[in-house]
Amino acid sequence: MNVLRESAAVIFALVAMSAAAQADDASPWADDVNSSLRLIGGGNGGDDTLQAGVEIKLKPGWHTYWRYPGDSGVPPRFSFPGSQNVAAVKVSYPAPKAILDETGTTIGYTDDVVFPLRITRREKGKPATLHVHVEYAVCEKVCVPVEAKAELKLPSGNTETEAALAAAQAQVPKLVSAAEAGLKVRRVNDAAKPLVAVDVAAPQGEPLQLFVEGPTSEWALPIPKPAQGAPPGHQHFGFELDGLPPGVSPKGPFELTFTIIRGKQPPIEVKTRLD
Repeated sequence: MNVLRESAAVIFALVAMSAAAQADDASPWADDVNSSLRLIGGGNGGDDTLQAGVEIKLKPGWHTYWRYPGDSGVPPRFSFPGSQNVAAVKVSYPAPKAILDETGTTIGYTDDVVFPLRITRREKGKPATLHVHVEYAVCEKVCVPVEAKAELKLPSGNTETEAALAAAQAQVPKLVSAAEAGLKVRRVNDAAKPLVAVDVAAPQGEPLQLFVEGPTSEWALPIPKPAQGAPPGHQHFGFELDGLPPGVSPKGPFELTFTIIRGKQPPIEVKTRLD
């Protein structure tokens, strides 16, 4: 009996240690009916920042949205009230995908997504506690708003969470110039909603997704659609200058941001001016 009690005590201690380690590496899951959310640790950054991530796990058939949702939907909103020794948090968005549903084409994520966070501390070298409040939507045939909170002491992380965060970070589009991306944009006509033509350096037949955003979140530009007539080594897309904020002329100059996802190549982001 003593042996059994000692064995049980050892097992209990190991389970408790495992639970404590898990708690240091990731927050408990905040469960909703169709999704779950938690914070995961990613250790120290290379510039005296801390790394973490917001992980959202979705039930089969459900999706959530990118920073620009497309034809419908709402982007996730992150806030960090009550965080300790935290001066600023930068949220990054992995490359999304186009999702077809009854409302049209939306832009977002299915299955599991990790949003990388880069945390700047108020006092360098001291630990921090991150509190996150996320408002997001999950959709299948209907969309359901979700609010979730999580807390994690930093720095933290283990092999699994750091690998998940590194994989997510690798999918965050890298900012490059239009010349590096082989991207050109121009107005095709002078209509009330001018058509914009986009030329991208990419072999014909190579899977390519192209998304466009305006200068502010008030813009709701259409998703560019593939167009014919591209020369070898290029692909063409087009979209109307629709969904502009009130008072903005579609014939004026402004900056556009393109996200380009080409097959297995790392995703890229291009900021270019449409004159």
